[in-house]
Amino acid sequence: MKNLLIPILFFAGIALNAQSQTSIKYNNETINLIDIAGKKQGKWIVFGRDKEGDCYKPEQKAEEGAYKENRKTDIWIMYYCNGQMKNKVTYANGRPDGYAIMYHENGKVSEEGNWKNNRWVGEMKQYYATGEVQHEFKFNEGGKRDGQQTYKYENGQVAVQGNFKEGKESGTIKEYYEDGKIKAEKTYNNGNVDVASIKTYENKDKIVKKEEKTAPAPIVEKDEKPMDAKGPTVLNGKHTLYNKNKQVTKDGIFKDNRLMDGKAYMYNDNGILERISVYKNGSYAGDTEVEK
Repeated sequence: MKNLLIPILFFAGIALNAQSQTSIKYNNETINLIDIAGKKQGKWIVFGRDKEGDCYKPEQKAEEGAYKENRKTDIWIMYYCNGQMKNKVTYANGRPDGYAIMYHENGKVSEEGNWKNNRWVGEMKQYYATGEVQHEFKFNEGGKRDGQQTYKYENGQVAVQGNFKEGKESGTIKEYYEDGKIKAEKTYNNGNVDVASIKTYENKDKIVKKEEKTAPAPIVEKDEKPMDAKGPTVLNGKHTLYNKNKQVTKDGIFKDNRLMDGKAYMYNDNGILERISVYKNGSYAGDTEVEK
């Protein structure tokens, strides 16, 4: 009786042995191993050809890391289609757990901190695309903001600063103008503002004229979005918005897609800045001087 030999098959760089274990060779290294139990093990690289309909080239790396018993483990790196690193996240048992850092497409850090149980914990920072710090947050073990929180303008000046407790504003929250002068003070209790405590301060050095004080807060236009926004979103909190020409259009505190406190930038048809309108508490407060 003839011995039956089960051949080794090769297809598109994948080796399939008699025990149905698969892997591929990459730079003389074995990667993308699926063991005989059907579980991913060891080093893995996801290529552009594995992400159908995306912008990657077929042989380009989209992400890489390691598996243990079919779960992501240790450091995983994802890339933008331009080859720049998108993020580097620490995994344990298939979940982000540990230090994580994200990048803008220009290579600058966008945010960094520690993940635990799919939540930020401890100190976390977010950055503008220029590299300047945008937010400095502190989270408790439950993933809620707790302690002093800081929002900053792109020039490095503090925009908003105050304490949170269990994810809600607590105590005095201070707001500042871009030149560092105090703008407002508000006292919160369990996330609710004490209206009687609100104090606002006019920046007399910058406000050059006042009119239309009752004009409502401007709404976010469809072609305005944060630098790294992915798809439509409802904006709340501190944001800087840009138009399709990468020019700043609104910068400040938003509530349900309306600019409540901050600046709105108006350009002419040639893209030249003509006017900067200031909004306070959801109403037009005046124009700032356009620097020449």
